[in-house]
Amino acid sequence: MQAVTVAFSWIDTEQAVDLSLPAYATELAAGMDVSAAINEPLVLEPGDIRLVPCGFAVAIPEGFEMQVRPRSGLAVKHGVTVINAPGTIDADYRGEIKVGLVNLGRDSFMVRRGDRIAQLILAPVVRALFLVQPELEQTARGSGGFGHTGLQQADCPVGTGSL
Repeated sequence: MQAVTVAFSWIDTEQAVDLSLPAYATELAAGMDVSAAINEPLVLEPGDIRLVPCGFAVAIPEGFEMQVRPRSGLAVKHGVTVINAPGTIDADYRGEIKVGLVNLGRDSFMVRRGDRIAQLILAPVVRALFLVQPELEQTARGSGGFGHTGLQQADCPVGTGSL
C-alpha cells in the first residue's frame, strides 16, 4: 500500500492536547477517523445540519484530494451522516477541516468533544481535458439514466448483471 506524506497542523495546540490525530482504525482501513474539536456538547435534532470543526489543517500534496465521508456506524445506527458526502478538501486549501453533519434520524443525537464524526480518505486526482465533438460514440446503454435497468435481476439487460 502506498504511503503519502500529508503535512498536519493543529489550529490551536493548547486546545488540542486531548484530541487525537486522524487515525486508521485497522491496518487495512481506507479512511482515517476524525474527531469533533468542540468545547461544548452539540445536539443535532432530526433535520439539523451543523458544521463541526476538527481543530486542524492539512497541506495535501498536489495530485491528491481528501474526501470527507460518513462513518458507517453513525449513519446506520443514528442516521447521522455527512451532508455533502463525499466532501472534497482540495490540495490548495489551508483552512481548518470541518465536517458538515446532518441528522437524518428520528432522534436527537449528541456530539461530544473527541467523538469520531467522519472519516478522511486521501485519493489521487486526475484532471479532465475536454475534447469538444459534434457527437459522442454510442454505447449499449446510450442515454439511459436513473433507474433504467430496474430493480430485479430479470429487469437487467442480458449478460450485464447490473442492478
